[in-house]
Amino acid sequence: MRAAGGPPRIEIPRWVQLVGLPLLALLAWVLATTAYHVVVVFVVAALLALLLDPLVRALQRVRLPRGLSVAIVYLSFLAALAVTVGALGTVAVDQTRTAANRVDDYFTRPAGRLPTPADRDVDRLQGWLDAHHLRQLRVERKGHRLVQQIRRKDVGRYTSKVVSFVEGAAISIGKTIFEAVLVLVVSIYMLLALPRLARRLDRRFPPRAGSPPLIPRLESALAGYVRGQALLSLIIGGSAGLGLWIFGLTGLLPGGDRYALLFGAWVALTEVVPYVGPWAGAVPPLVYAVFVHPVAAIWVAILFLCIHQLEGHVVAPNVMGSALRLNPLLVIFGLLVGGEIYGLGGALLALPLLAAGRAGWEFSSERFALEPWGARAAAVPVVELEEEPEPEQPLEAAPLRNL
Repeated sequence: MRAAGGPPRIEIPRWVQLVGLPLLALLAWVLATTAYHVVVVFVVAALLALLLDPLVRALQRVRLPRGLSVAIVYLSFLAALAVTVGALGTVAVDQTRTAANRVDDYFTRPAGRLPTPADRDVDRLQGWLDAHHLRQLRVERKGHRLVQQIRRKDVGRYTSKVVSFVEGAAISIGKTIFEAVLVLVVSIYMLLALPRLARRLDRRFPPRAGSPPLIPRLESALAGYVRGQALLSLIIGGSAGLGLWIFGLTGLLPGGDRYALLFGAWVALTEVVPYVGPWAGAVPPLVYAVFVHPVAAIWVAILFLCIHQLEGHVVAPNVMGSALRLNPLLVIFGLLVGGEIYGLGGALLALPLLAAGRAGWEFSSERFALEPWGARAAAVPVVELEEEPEPEQPLEAAPLRNL
């Protein structure tokens, strides 16, 4: 069966629809549930290979061998990833250790019999209340009692636990990077074999005139995802940076205008993670606000709460839906299903898989058709039989009624 002006279409028989397709779906489900880790590794490797293939082909245009082009692209990618993760991990551990030491010094009595900084702040608060005719508010005794209780519980022990947790998280990130080597190796093999696979697909399923083959379609769909994600990160990061800058100018967050660009860049980077990104991006500004002015942390929390709601329900579905040419409801559905199936990793893979799935569906719908299930037998024509005329009776035999 051939579509008008297009490639031949393969009609899938009804028995295959009734038996083969359900068995294939069941086999895919069993494989995904029993060997999900292997499936995820190969899916991630395939997506990575399709994303990096345009860069490899660009290097091949300057007459570099494909193997050398693949090596250059992957070495550059690994170097950028290692520098980024190493810098972020070092900054996170150093800043957490510094903050923990400050909290420990604030509540711990220094050498000698001098009061701690926390005790002095309690005395300053009571003096401020006395100076503003609020002597009836006696917070000095309760404040010192609270500081003593915190000091007895050894705040240094808890801050050291926080530091140990952050260091353990950094080590876990390092282990994850080493485990990602398997994904990189598989994707390298896929990238080297991609031209051969593309030629076989083109021979088996020749593209229409003026229509791209399957592999370029998949690459274009994933490139659309990257463009949409970059635009989304720019919008959310810019919104967070602008809000913090306004807080700094109005005095709601002292110094917020100075660090607005840094915090906005961090929010844009964490926005790659769906739904969780705005919350992770809010951590550094919140910590900064707590140590600079505790009341400012309330305004920062409100800002990121609004950003999270807008990002999850308005901005992300519309931006990614337009970039992927999908309905915003399908984008939300894909993110929720991916998160339910495979957690955070599933949410990360949901949109790239939707983009690739749309391209694959468009390609297959031009080449495959389902045999209809309606009655196809030709209608039997109905022939009406004419009644035979009765034989005429002879005149002499007719009865003489009028006589």
